[in-house]
Amino acid sequence: MTAVTHQYDAVFVGGGPRAVATIIRLAARQETADEGARTRPLRLVIVDALEVGSGATWLTTQPAAYLNNTTASATTLHPDESTPMSGPAAPGPDLVDWMQQVADAGTHPAGDWVVEEARALRAQDFTSRRLQGVYYRDQLAAAIAAGGFEVDERVATVVGLESVEVEPFSGDGLTAAVLADGTRLAAPTVVLAQGMVQSRPDDEVTQLTRFAQDQGLRYVPPGMPAERDFTGLPAGQTVLVRGLGANFFDVIGGLIDEWGGEFEPVADDPHGRLRYVPSGREPHLVVGSRRGMPYRSKPIPYLPQRDFTPRWATPDWFADLQTRTSLDFGVQVWPTIAKEIAHQYLEALSDWAPDAVTGTDWLQQLEAATTADDVERVLADTVTDPRWSWLIADLRRPTRGRSITPQQWREFVDRLVEDELASMSEPARHPRAAVNRVMSVLRGSAHRLGAVGAVSGESIVRDLQGWFDADGLFLASGPPAVRVRRVLALIDAGVIDLLGPETVVDTDPQAGVFRAQSLVTGRSVEASVLVETRMSKGKVPHTDDPLLQSLLASGAARIHRVDGVQTDFIEATRATVAEAARTGHNLVASSGEVDESVVVLGIPASTTQPGSAIGATPGLPSPLLAGADVAAKQILLRASVS
Repeated sequence: MTAVTHQYDAVFVGGGPRAVATIIRLAARQETADEGARTRPLRLVIVDALEVGSGATWLTTQPAAYLNNTTASATTLHPDESTPMSGPAAPGPDLVDWMQQVADAGTHPAGDWVVEEARALRAQDFTSRRLQGVYYRDQLAAAIAAGGFEVDERVATVVGLESVEVEPFSGDGLTAAVLADGTRLAAPTVVLAQGMVQSRPDDEVTQLTRFAQDQGLRYVPPGMPAERDFTGLPAGQTVLVRGLGANFFDVIGGLIDEWGGEFEPVADDPHGRLRYVPSGREPHLVVGSRRGMPYRSKPIPYLPQRDFTPRWATPDWFADLQTRTSLDFGVQVWPTIAKEIAHQYLEALSDWAPDAVTGTDWLQQLEAATTADDVERVLADTVTDPRWSWLIADLRRPTRGRSITPQQWREFVDRLVEDELASMSEPARHPRAAVNRVMSVLRGSAHRLGAVGAVSGESIVRDLQGWFDADGLFLASGPPAVRVRRVLALIDAGVIDLLGPETVVDTDPQAGVFRAQSLVTGRSVEASVLVETRMSKGKVPHTDDPLLQSLLASGAARIHRVDGVQTDFIEATRATVAEAARTGHNLVASSGEVDESVVVLGIPASTTQPGSAIGATPGLPSPLLAGADVAAKQILLRASVS
């Protein structure tokens, strides 16, 4: 049977913010175009596996407990003068403006909850992800109306791309997105805007899934929280949990609502400690990960933050590095960033706990340090109080690789809780907050070195992708403080039990149980339920996205290489701001040929689009929105509207 082919001016694969932003830019460009040149509306189709407008991350049907890790004030879909682009300006509401509009209207077609959340939240609050999804959907609807577009929205899975021989609108060949049922959606331009890609199950996840099925156990594999079911965990029983990153806090937020326990402030506690009063429906969550520690909190937006002006890793220093090639990040970049971290830690500690710091020449020693080991020696020699002894390497190996007893680990966790509470309540002073602050300021500039080709391919994979990205997420991309306070209260109450670093998970077929063990504490725990709160994200060579798999297998796409070293992302061409440039962000085949009919936006092509994985913030340059304008320009160039 011949596959049905539908024709459009553009096909969007992925219906999240990148697709919405591109349609907003199409509307802006059409508004300033010659009216006489348009004899019919643009015909567009948006395909998303879950929900058009919001995409997977911002599903409007997900629990309210799943929060953004950025404040409402940090989100927009409308570029301002800070974003370099060649298309016309077109102001529109950012998330805060839209929330006010919703609150004033007093009603919303998506439900009363939208109005309730919009009224309850302030600009510096962390919104629910579902509320942001409604914002995206509203901006999409407004852009469609403004542009007069004919838009077909489809919830479906795209499994491949192919050329089609049909009479096109523009006289050029068409590329079709092939759906799982064989339907072909053809257009002169296809925009790949999938956003966060997930990994296909590895051998371990496959084995654990099979073991759970064979033994009648419960196993929740890694993935997006909104696409997993964590409810109904057995009250009073041990449940093994692996993963202490952003997903973990989402899962716990949802479970707290299900359990129905109460949080109450601890009287006279100076740092806002909470006490959890259980309902009796709580399980005993034994949680482990490689670090063994939960992500650090985002600072409370309404509190003053620590002033930080780089002493060595200055903008000029980074600018100079961007002109170079084949940098070894660990040798030539990281030591300077490490100096900034050590400087801020010691400076804050000198104020917070003066007796913990010995000597007055540590700044001169840092000035002279040229390697990461030099920096660590300064920290080791300067901090003599064991309570505050800290090395930067402790971020990845909190016990410095040493085995410790479960009792020693419990004491470590007690200090962790105390320090996290203090750093949240006094972010301008606490040494822990000082370290977080340095990473939040510098990690973007560090990643750009890899994106512009200054860092060698080997070092990108070994260092930037190997450990620096994870350190940055751990320190500077954590959950809101309100969520962290509740997790810390659950740790105090014993509902959450941190197993220890270097957690490994295994199975015992004879006993019919899962087993988790910390290789550092030696503690081992068994259970019939294993929940993964890890995100299986990001690495395109191992993605479960059938379209990307198909493109790689057919040679229509290739993995981006730097100095011959394979990265984790596909290759797309670079883009320039010039309006005369007719291409940009186009798919590169295994042969090196560029497919100008396919535009790749964002995360799957991160190494050739620096910063595109980050959402757009008012007043800050946005690669996401700049890329959307590049895509919109190409759609209009190839579409026939006469």
